[in-house]
Amino acid sequence: MDDLVIRHAETVQPAWIDYNGHMNVAYYVLAFDHATDAFLDAVGMGADYARNQGKSIFVADLNVSYRREAHAGDELAFEIRLLGRNDRRLHLFHTMRRGSDPALLATCELMCVHVDLESRRSAAFAPDRASRLDEVLASQAHLPQPEGVGRVIISLP
Repeated sequence: MDDLVIRHAETVQPAWIDYNGHMNVAYYVLAFDHATDAFLDAVGMGADYARNQGKSIFVADLNVSYRREAHAGDELAFEIRLLGRNDRRLHLFHTMRRGSDPALLATCELMCVHVDLESRRSAAFAPDRASRLDEVLASQAHLPQPEGVGRVIISLP
């Protein structure tokens, strides 16, 4: 984690390939979900946090932009950025590339909510979690905003 930009990697599985010969859209979302889990683990709010603290992160909104095809066996490389937070929400942005190729395969922007698993309602971050998130934000403050943040779906004329 340099600049506290969290990274994740995985390989496109043959089962993820659809009848068009490329990775199906559902598996892009699955791979981005795995990247989100890597981020949550890195900031101490992953599966152990849910089990031990009774709190978790739910995705409230998601926007995926598909740029290039991925194929079976491709090594995927993700960078996960924390763009902002308030007392209950996280704004994340992921990029997906093929290995070290600089060309984007896809991006994913997420709005996540911190949830109390017992009440199933949003909950404020505890001070230690908020501090960790602020540390990540501060370390990334010098990085440019990723292209495509806040993108809306293309509409027909």
